[in-house]
Amino acid sequence: MIGVTAVLAAVATTTAGAAHADAPPKTTGPAGPATSKTTGSAGPATSPVRLVLPAPTGPHRIGTVALHLVDGSRRDPWVPTVGKRELMVSLWYPARKADHHPLAPWMPASAAESYLRDIGVPPGRLLLGTTHGRQGAPLDGRLGRLPVVLYSPGANASRSYGTGVVEELASRGYLVVTIDHTYDAAVVEFPGGRVAKNPRGEIADYAKAARVRAEDVRFVLNELTALNAGRNPDAEARPLPSGLRGALDLKRIGMFGHSLGGASTSSAMYADRRIKAGLGLDGAVIGPVAGAGLDRPYMVVDTPGKGGMSTNPALRTFWSKLRGWRLNVTVKGAAHNSFGDDVQLIPLAAPLVGLTTEEVTESVGAIPTARALAFQRAYPRAFFDLHLRGKRSPLLDGPTPRFPEVTYTR
Repeated sequence: MIGVTAVLAAVATTTAGAAHADAPPKTTGPAGPATSKTTGSAGPATSPVRLVLPAPTGPHRIGTVALHLVDGSRRDPWVPTVGKRELMVSLWYPARKADHHPLAPWMPASAAESYLRDIGVPPGRLLLGTTHGRQGAPLDGRLGRLPVVLYSPGANASRSYGTGVVEELASRGYLVVTIDHTYDAAVVEFPGGRVAKNPRGEIADYAKAARVRAEDVRFVLNELTALNAGRNPDAEARPLPSGLRGALDLKRIGMFGHSLGGASTSSAMYADRRIKAGLGLDGAVIGPVAGAGLDRPYMVVDTPGKGGMSTNPALRTFWSKLRGWRLNVTVKGAAHNSFGDDVQLIPLAAPLVGLTTEEVTESVGAIPTARALAFQRAYPRAFFDLHLRGKRSPLLDGPTPRFPEVTYTR
């Protein structure tokens, strides 16, 4: 797990690490962040702070359900002694009649407790809040079959880190599947409160991680096919929300991820043609896909610092081998952790884990938080709207006054 010392070291090496195709950054930052109830700052030393995600802007309420999936065809590649490969995933979707269902936490309770303890946050100082997803709410069947988007987080991170982007997509009519890749995730909570962590503390073999994650994604897609046909894939057979059967349009599948999750996206697309479009948020490219490229739409989101297209040979080769629709955008002022919940959370958690102002800026950039969040809401949606729904957006055509900090390369 990531202790305070490791977090501090990771912040100093985040950008440099991204420059190597086989060595993404060690971490996406501390995961126990918060906003002040009144000022948005960490507040007095004795005042607890709370995570408050901004509300999604789409017209639909959101439902969510966590699934425990067991791959009977694989032993766990990281810890073979545990037996079969186990994953936790969450489905996020447009819901109806949701008000009587409880809000899902940003991170499950046992996982959150373990995580905050391991990064050295004093007890009671961070109150990890809720999401906007209603647990077990019925899916809104009036929308017809929904396009599916998969999300893979960064190394040593959690599927919780992309919640803001995921909620926005779900509120716009997508079914989004977030994946915790067990033993390369920071912490994973299974039913009953059982928690699994990386036994070595962090990922070192990124090439192996990309391969394992691609296998995880293929397995998840198979389980979604079974779910769509009416089988409950949950290992405990816990009840599923109504309306899921037949609701997934498995001919319209996209994927995105941050950092190692971006590398996992391209690797999974290379391994499985069911994924029709991919988006990498400041992600490396690892393995055979770097030299082979892809023949389906792919979007590369860059930062101006080290690790982007200008300094990463593997990423440049991958870009040159893309044979379908492609777009590379660079976000001025952004840094590696500008593309998920971390852009809010790291600055707010910083006083509690000992990060300096300079280290925070190196991690999340100088871009104003509101602008980073605006990018997160707009660009993934525009990309998947185009390639999964056939709806064009001027955001993908070229520079726009709405986002003066974004530059374009085709």
